[in-house]
Amino acid sequence: MPRPDSLLVAVLLTLCVGMGPMATDFYLPALPTIGRALGADVATVQLTLSVFLAGFAVAQLVYGPVSDRFGRRPALLAGFGLFTVASVACVFANSIEMLIAARFLQALGACAGPVLGRTVVRDVYGREGAARMLAYIGAAMAMAPLLGPIAGGYLTVWFGWRASFVVLTLYGAAAFLGVLLALAETNPHLGETTSPSQMLRNYIGLLRHRTYLGYVLCLTATYSGLFAFISGSSFVFIEVLGLPPNLYGMCFAAAVAGYIAGAVVSGRIVKRVGLERMVPLGAAVCAAGGLAMAGIVLAGIETVWSVLGPMMVYMFGVGFVLPNAMAGALGPFPTKAGAASALLGFIQMSIAALVGVGVGAAFDGTARPMAITIAVMGVAAVLFHRVPGRGTGDAGSE
Repeated sequence: MPRPDSLLVAVLLTLCVGMGPMATDFYLPALPTIGRALGADVATVQLTLSVFLAGFAVAQLVYGPVSDRFGRRPALLAGFGLFTVASVACVFANSIEMLIAARFLQALGACAGPVLGRTVVRDVYGREGAARMLAYIGAAMAMAPLLGPIAGGYLTVWFGWRASFVVLTLYGAAAFLGVLLALAETNPHLGETTSPSQMLRNYIGLLRHRTYLGYVLCLTATYSGLFAFISGSSFVFIEVLGLPPNLYGMCFAAAVAGYIAGAVVSGRIVKRVGLERMVPLGAAVCAAGGLAMAGIVLAGIETVWSVLGPMMVYMFGVGFVLPNAMAGALGPFPTKAGAASALLGFIQMSIAALVGVGVGAAFDGTARPMAITIAVMGVAAVLFHRVPGRGTGDAGSE
C-alpha cells in the first residue's frame, strides 16, 4: 500500500472527507422537483436534509471511539458499505417517507468519511500539519459542491431527481474500493476502550476542555450559517427568484468558489499567521457577509446578486474557520483524536440540523428567514471564538 502521507492517500482522504458535502450538495437542485414528484411541501422535503444531518451527527459518536479501538480502516469500510446500500434505496424510494428513511441510513454511513478522514490527517500530520492539510483538502474537496450542484441540476433537468442518487451510489462504491486497496491503518494508539462509561468520561472531559469547546462552538456557528444556505438556497433561487435548477447549480458553485478561495489562502498563510489568529479573522468575515445579506434583503432588495454576493464573502470566511478550528480542536488529543473528532461533528451537525429545520419552517416565500439566520450565525461565530483565549482553564488535554 502507498505511504499514508503520499499524494494518492491525500486524494483518497479528500474523497472521504467530501462524502458528507457530496451527499448534501449534489441533489440540492432536485429538492423542488422531489417535492412535486412525491407530493410533499417545502418543510417536508427539507427533512431529507435535516434528518440526514441528524443521523450524520449521532453516528459520529460511535465511529470515533470505535476507530480509536479497532482502527480507522475497518470503520471506514463499514461506513462506506452502508452508504452505498442506502444510496441504492434512495434511488428506488417511491414516497417522501421512504426517501427520508433512506437518507437517514445514508447519513449513518456517510459520516464515517469526514469524521475519520480528518482523524487520519491528525494521525499522519500532527497538529500544525493537520491545519495546513485540512485547508488544502478542504479546497480540493470543495470541487465536489462546486461542480456537484451544476451536474445535479443538469441531471435533474435531463433524467429526473433519481439520477443524483445513482451518482452517489457510484461515489460510495469508489470510496469503499479506495480504502480497501490504498489506505493502511494510521492509528498508532489502538486499544482505547469503547465501553459506554469510558466513552462518556472521554466526552465529558472534552467538553470541559475550554480550548476544545471554544473552537467547536465557533466552527458550529459558522457551519450552521452555511447549512442555512444549503437548506434554503434552492427554494430561494428557484421558487422565489425564478431560476431553473441548472442555473441554481451555478449560483451554488459561485458560493463554493468563495470557500475555495478562503481555504487556499488559509493554507498558504496559516504557518505565518497561526491558526489561533486565523479563526477569529474568518469569523469576522462570516459576520460581515451575513450582516450584509440580511441588511440588503430586509431593505426589500431580493435579486440573485443581493443574496449570492454576500454569501460568497461569508464562504470566504468559512474557508478560514473550518480547517483551523478543526485542527485547533483536535490538536491536544493525539490518543483520543477519533472521539474528539466525533464529538465535534455531533455538536456541529446537530445544531446545524436544527437550524435547517428552522429555516424550512420559517420559509415565507422570501429570502428573509435564510438571510437573517446566516447573519445571526456569523455574529455568533465572532462571539464564540473568544472562548479559547480566556484564562488558563483548559482541562483534560493529553
